Amino acid sequence: MSKTLIFGNSGSGKSTLAKQICRETTNNIAHLDLDTIAWQATSPPSRTPLAVSKEKIATFIKQNKNWVVEGCYADLLQLLTNKADKIIFLDLPIEACIENAKNRPWEPHKYESATAQDANLVMLIDWISQYKDRQDTFSHKAHAELYDSFSGDKQRITSNR
Repeated sequence: MSKTLIFGNSGSGKSTLAKQICRETTNNIAHLDLDTIAWQATSPPSRTPLAVSKEKIATFIKQNKNWVVEGCYADLLQLLTNKADKIIFLDLPIEACIENAKNRPWEPHKYESATAQDANLVMLIDWISQYKDRQDTFSHKAHAELYDSFSGDKQRITSNR
């Protein structure tokens, strides 16, 4: 069985690593990007109620024996720590995350077009820059606490590879 959580700042490489794990493993691993369930399609975007996200996560887990779940939502990830075999904390420097964000390919599951994604880049860079200062579920502090409290197999990655 393979059940992995990947978390870190925006631009740290969570989606890239999750896709790589799924591609390189023969266990038919399902991938859940928490961005796809954490937000409502409102303007401005608003968080999906935690209870609704929790139901979607439970359904995903029930439907998939092997999985990788990734995102920056410590509140949602916390719901899975007792089911995970391994966690990976992508704890890259902010500058590396910004560079990754500038170079990321279009993410069609998040944006209707590459132009729409590019239009969001200034806001995303600002968001990434605030990672160590924030005190919310998306913060370095919340991720470090999640990592420190996990007693199973864990890995902390501090640079692009």
